[in-house]
Amino acid sequence: MKCPGQDTQYWDQNAIFETQCPECGHMMEFFKDDATRRCGHCNKKIVNPEMDFGCAAYCKYAEQCLGTLPEEFVAQQEDLLKDRVAVKMKQYFGTDFKRIGHAGRVARYAEKIGKNEKADMAVVLCAAYLHDIGIKNAEEKYGSAKAEHQHVEGPPVARKILQDLEAREALIDEVCDIISHHHHPRDSETLNFKVVYDADMLANMDACQGKEQIDTDTLARKIDSIYLTDAGKELARQTLM
Repeated sequence: MKCPGQDTQYWDQNAIFETQCPECGHMMEFFKDDATRRCGHCNKKIVNPEMDFGCAAYCKYAEQCLGTLPEEFVAQQEDLLKDRVAVKMKQYFGTDFKRIGHAGRVARYAEKIGKNEKADMAVVLCAAYLHDIGIKNAEEKYGSAKAEHQHVEGPPVARKILQDLEAREALIDEVCDIISHHHHPRDSETLNFKVVYDADMLANMDACQGKEQIDTDTLARKIDSIYLTDAGKELARQTLM
């Protein structure tokens, strides 16, 4: 079935319109189903100012329907993805509210740190929500939630969730790589890994019952030595001190 909004039999006299190029002021002609057009004067690619991209934010056929989508709408699709990942994570853990709560706190910290560090927020937030997704299988198979078991069991579960949500393959690969060693940074790490690591560390330290017993100077040194990003260190100081 063809999308009614793009089917020409439903078009009227407003289906073709003129607008000024926001870059050079030259008049441009748009058809209502043009996602973008290049200005004939300055050659800039201009987004259709009257097009409703609402359905494109979630429809898997958006590119087939509209053509190559502008970058801002691809970003919108991935922004919605992290919300859907959060729902899937909650469904997977069921009544394990401790795990759900921890994942939510890590995601909140990761969002603050990631935005300050200008990280890829789609990767960061998907990884934050799914970083401990291997715990359930680890406990069932090994009777233990040790990091080494989580690192093995987490990526396949995360990959299945993200594939079911039709995330892009590069995002899936990076999220699974982060999950596969999220407790143990390598010698050289991506910014996205560092953000998730710091967020997880902060959530764990904030929940630690003994944090009040550490003096301020010792805690400050600990924060400087453990956290991997400047934004993570600053948020840790604000939260823990």
